[in-house]
Amino acid sequence: MVAELGHFTLILGFVVAIFVAVIPLVGAYKRWPGWMRFSEPGSNALFLLTATSFGALTYAFVVSDFSVKLVWMNSHTAKPMLYKITGVWGNHEGSMLLWVLILTLFGAMAAWFGNGLPPTLKARILAVQASITAAFMAFVLFTSNPFLRLDPAPLNGKDLNPLLQDPGLAFHPPFLYLGYVGLSMAFSFAVAALIEGRVDAAWGRWVRPWTLAAWIFLTIGIGLGSWWAYYELGWGGFWFWDPVENASFMPWLLAVALLHSAIVVEKRESLKSWTILLAIIAFSFSLLGAFITRSGIITSVHAFATDPERGVFLLLIMGVFTGGALVLYAARAGVMEAKGVFGVVSRESALVMNNILLAVSAFVVFIGTLWPLFSEMFFERKLSVGAPWFNASFTPLMVLLGLILPLGAMLPWKRGKIGRVAAQLRIAFVFAVAVGALFWAIQTGRSALGPVGLFLGAWLIGGAVTDLLSRGRGGEKLSRLLRLPRADWGKAVAHAGLGVTMAGIAGLLAWEQEDIRVLKNGESLELAGYTVLLNGVEQIEGPNYLSTMGDVTLSKNGRVVSTLHPEKRVYPVAAMPTTEAAIDIGFFRDVYVVVGDAQEGGGWAFRTYYKPLANWIWGGAILMALGGALSLSDRRYRVAAGARRATPVRGVPAE
Repeated sequence: MVAELGHFTLILGFVVAIFVAVIPLVGAYKRWPGWMRFSEPGSNALFLLTATSFGALTYAFVVSDFSVKLVWMNSHTAKPMLYKITGVWGNHEGSMLLWVLILTLFGAMAAWFGNGLPPTLKARILAVQASITAAFMAFVLFTSNPFLRLDPAPLNGKDLNPLLQDPGLAFHPPFLYLGYVGLSMAFSFAVAALIEGRVDAAWGRWVRPWTLAAWIFLTIGIGLGSWWAYYELGWGGFWFWDPVENASFMPWLLAVALLHSAIVVEKRESLKSWTILLAIIAFSFSLLGAFITRSGIITSVHAFATDPERGVFLLLIMGVFTGGALVLYAARAGVMEAKGVFGVVSRESALVMNNILLAVSAFVVFIGTLWPLFSEMFFERKLSVGAPWFNASFTPLMVLLGLILPLGAMLPWKRGKIGRVAAQLRIAFVFAVAVGALFWAIQTGRSALGPVGLFLGAWLIGGAVTDLLSRGRGGEKLSRLLRLPRADWGKAVAHAGLGVTMAGIAGLLAWEQEDIRVLKNGESLELAGYTVLLNGVEQIEGPNYLSTMGDVTLSKNGRVVSTLHPEKRVYPVAAMPTTEAAIDIGFFRDVYVVVGDAQEGGGWAFRTYYKPLANWIWGGAILMALGGALSLSDRRYRVAAGARRATPVRGVPAE
């Protein structure tokens, strides 16, 4: 009965979404207040109906209702409760329902917190958001119904993919979807502004917090996914340039560009066309990610589905919304005329360069991700594009971005003098050079990757600190710093976080050490000054798995540092093994141990890694997200009405 309730509310939500997509648009065109106001209760109803549907599916997983086909395919009575709940979105159908829930959540939040928006613009934003919701509800209902029944009901389920039975994967998809889907609000704002026929400073201020919120969630989601890959898959890497990893990274890059571009619209009423285009393309790349994950065109450990029919449906959704928005963009080119004039050396120019580098970076990742598909389709050649190509083509762009970021962040608006800013940054530059030179000196004949990465990290961190300190003068410096808007503090923290992540990536890739060998009980190995001693291996039984667990002592200079327990698990129901790495986590390094299979001559295969600065990668991601949260908490974002003009904002009817 509960499953039928969930199915019914989803159907009813689809009907409501169609009404919310149509009625407010007509009302805004005709200037009918009642029709425009329908968008608010309609968006609230849409969220409540979808939440009820999602709650019904969650209930089916919690109580192990195996008469629901999706529960039977992705759950089991012996599974811990956490993974019963996460099984809701650990599959294609449930994850798409989560996608729709987040779409309606953002629409409802726009209704709740959009009181400062002009009525016509608000009605159009909610209508565009509802149209996206209607399209995805149709996709769920007609191709991916999560409420299909089985008769008779099986006694037990087939269990969830063991790789997904992990705390990191429990929270990674919701955060990632909040970022992916959150970019739909930037898209809705852009399309509504084009229909309205007005893109101005007020619009720039309104769109920024929504984009910032989506970027924060996307940052956290990507960071959690990278962290999970690091400790769960057993290969010790944090990024594989997998197509689905790339599918989340491309919108992240474009969202960064969109955030910076919206600042220029708000402050200087320039880069309007850039900002609108980035809002459209960023969400389009989110749709591309859904297509890659669910169409089966590219094989990946992250892929949810391999049904070409579903891929065609998603491709149609992407074509309609992206194509329609771009046609509208071309038709409304006249309303995006820039008002602010700026010089070649100015903050505006630096932000343009920032956008170009980020957009080109996203394009490079796009080409590398889809080139194997294009090659097979058009040239009948099968090939793969791996990490060496991505590293060689992507890294120089990031190095250049890191070099110019501190300078651009401190340049004044309209026009500036590069010499003056460079003089302010001289201490940061000396500090960065000193850090790079230090690591160049202590390494013994290795590549320049580590020192260069540490230089960039120190340069970004020093630049962020210098930017903050430059806001105060004389004895008033401290009080001025404390009174700075949170957005300024957020910018500095986020930029410093990027520097920490860059330093962590460079240090890990440049100075990682690895040892692979067979160890018997009582044997040890030496790695980077540490002694790894195998005390023994035992078989244990978990809630729904069998485990081969090693007992390893890690010591340095005769002193025990920690005891590690790497595992190799087998899930009998899913008949699938997983690797559980044991990691001794430190501020400057990780020691990473993985147990493998038993060997014929006795002993066990062990892989041991020394990973310098590994946790700086995710520490930097946390700092970036924290910086975004500080900016989002700025009072200027909460008081949306402050962006409105004294004169009424009148929209231009659509032609």
